[in-house]
Amino acid sequence: MTWKHILAAMCLAVATGAGMISNAQARGEVAVYIGTPPPPPRVEPLPPPRSGWVWAPGYWHWNGYRHVWVRGHWVHERRGYHYVPGHWVERHGRWYFRSGHWER
Repeated sequence: MTWKHILAAMCLAVATGAGMISNAQARGEVAVYIGTPPPPPRVEPLPPPRSGWVWAPGYWHWNGYRHVWVRGHWVHERRGYHYVPGHWVERHGRWYFRSGHWER
């Protein structure tokens, strides 16, 4: 094996490993706890149904300083799954946001 083959194999190994790390990180969820509860949800009019889509209702997002409203939006339907909207969870007087996700 020449040094070019070894270098190419090393580059491929590094690139593959970096891709696996970023994919694993993309699937992970970071919980940031805050002491400020979210305001009550806003009432948004529910749009008419769309075939192949599911409505994800709006939610309060913490921007690091205060809660800001994120409007509802459509997400592609996943057959065999149901959509769980994003929501705030309280644990011991502190709050964290659980992102919207699909469950079987």
